Amino acid sequence: MATEAICYIRKLYKVEEEADKAGLTPDERCEKRRKESYPVILTFEKWMMEHYPEVLPQSRIGKAIAYTYTLLPRLSRYVNDGRINIDNNLIENSIRPLALGRKNYLFCGNDASAYRAAIVYSLIGTCKEAGVEPREWLEDVLKKIPYYLRDNRNMTELLPRTWTKLASTRN
Repeated sequence: MATEAICYIRKLYKVEEEADKAGLTPDERCEKRRKESYPVILTFEKWMMEHYPEVLPQSRIGKAIAYTYTLLPRLSRYVNDGRINIDNNLIENSIRPLALGRKNYLFCGNDASAYRAAIVYSLIGTCKEAGVEPREWLEDVLKKIPYYLRDNRNMTELLPRTWTKLASTRN
């Protein structure tokens, strides 16, 4: 049963993959979803209604069907707007380090250490957002900080976005 359910979900993602490859506009994507995805969702809903009475409600498959069935109306909304993604994986992946860090902050030792850890996480996140390799940036910046302090230079030049611009002008 689980394999069959996954096949329905796979069909929905296949439509998205085809739309991505074709470079469809949001309106074109919406039309494709209405024609191809919505019938799959309706068939999947019917499948869940037919098979739920056959399983134990507290079994894994029973819980999965009940959970998916209650979310189906919200899942179906993405079909009507080509700008909306089928899932929120991009957002979840971007906040995962924060969620993991939140647990790790408990073991920083004290508030000052947690504060410094948050700064490091922020700088590494900024590197990633700016397309800068964090290790390369950190190695270079740690070497330059003493000279910037000695010469009373503006440290904002060492921030990832500015650092990238300075590095590209030097090369």
